[in-house]
Order: sequence, then structure tokens, then C-alpha cells
Amino acid sequence: MKTFKVLLIVILLTVVGAGSCGRKSTNEKPATTKEVAKLQYTCPMHAEVVSDKPGKCPKCGMDLVEKK
Repeated sequence: MKTFKVLLIVILLTVVGAGSCGRKSTNEKPATTKEVAKLQYTCPMHAEVVSDKPGKCPKCGMDLVEKK
């Protein structure tokens, strides 16, 4: 009977623990569209090439990097 109680407790703790794994922390602030729109990407070789999404530079084909 003692083994059954221990097994039951372990199973309950596993189920409760697994259920909370996918939840976000309440401290995390979700990204707003305004914050996402601030990101800009540029070519390391051609600073005049600026985009609001990652991709390739139309002049040289290099990957665009996040503008600091």
C-alpha cells in the first residue's frame, strides 16, 4: 500500500509538472508590433541597403544583418 501511495504521488507530480512546462512566464513582456517594426536589417558591405525583414542584399547577395 505504501508503494502505491508513493507511485501515485510521483505520477501526480509528473502530470502537474508537465502541464506547466508550456506556459510563458508572467514576467515576459510580449513583443508589440511597434517594437517589431523598429527592427531594421542592412547589408554589411552596402549601408544604404536597409530592409524591415531579413534577406539578401540586392547588390551583392550577402545576408542582411540586424542594424544596431
